[in-house]
Amino acid sequence: MELGEMMVVDALQRRESCGGHFREEAQSPDGEALRNDEEFTYVSARGWTDTDKDPELHKEELVFENVELKTRSYA
Repeated sequence: MELGEMMVVDALQRRESCGGHFREEAQSPDGEALRNDEEFTYVSARGWTDTDKDPELHKEELVFENVELKTRSYA
């Protein structure tokens, strides 16, 4: 149950479409997923220290030094 709750908390917090997070409000006019690289360019995990509180977000910012960050196109 706790794992499911953490997944929902994470999905609601992530205001973009990327990977397993597709949100109808974050898509292009032709229906493609739109990322929000300004706010969500990190790797994250959540964990509980107290089940009476929200799970704690642990994140590590991603730095792109050798590749250009771009949106994949399926067209």
